[in-house]
Amino acid sequence: MSRYFSRIGFSALASFLGAAFALPLVWFIFAPFNARAELGLAIPSPFTLSNFRTVFENAFAMKALLNSLIQAFGGVILIGGAATLAAYALSRSSIPGKRVVTYLLLLFSSVVSGSAAMVPIFLIVSAIGLVDSHLAVILVFAGGLLPTAMFILRDFIDAIPRSYEESAMVAGASPIQAFFDVALPVIRPGIVVVVVWAFVNIWGGFLIPFILLRSDNLMPASVAIYSFYSEAGTPIVTLLGAYALLYSLPVIILYLFVNWKFGFRFFGGIKS
Repeated sequence: MSRYFSRIGFSALASFLGAAFALPLVWFIFAPFNARAELGLAIPSPFTLSNFRTVFENAFAMKALLNSLIQAFGGVILIGGAATLAAYALSRSSIPGKRVVTYLLLLFSSVVSGSAAMVPIFLIVSAIGLVDSHLAVILVFAGGLLPTAMFILRDFIDAIPRSYEESAMVAGASPIQAFFDVALPVIRPGIVVVVVWAFVNIWGGFLIPFILLRSDNLMPASVAIYSFYSEAGTPIVTLLGAYALLYSLPVIILYLFVNWKFGFRFFGGIKS
């Protein structure tokens, strides 16, 4: 009997915690369609699309979504390509101390995109003349995220037997062919995970573009979202909710596409 009541208590507690986390999400979904910033959970009354109309009329905010896509896709391509090649080289090479080098890169990369390193990063970017450009944002994000991406992929590649590539080269394939035709298809799920992780980090990044960019037509959505605040610094909740919903759609679409296409399956042709 005590076990029965304990399970009921656990289920009630889990339901309460789940509801506490779900309520803000429910409000987040319904708030953009509400004419007023209410906390009610029912379907908005009156239902309106005027908030989205106002957001779409904000040229600065809509251009910022395009800027975020440019910076995110540019960073993802750079990080995905460089991390794959570097991780494969580290995994298959016999460089002395390569594990120490990897861990040191991982350790120091945590400060590249942090506030403590923004002054020297800004000075470096300014010295090479890249301030106020998408390239500066992409390169700085890549510098901060690349070591972690390499670390993730290297461990993934280490689990792939070397006999895969060796068999291909015995059959006459070159090392480059062995990589692209044999290894790359097997490590593709790991690359996809790194790509999604990098996209989310760049898409939500605020500090780097805020410091490195000067022109309004280059600002990403993470910075432009502050245009939906009043002069007193208080948020216009209805417009903020509508823009936040639009802002979250690319990440949701990317996750659903990857989950449909790959299913985040961490397996290839490896047999235990």
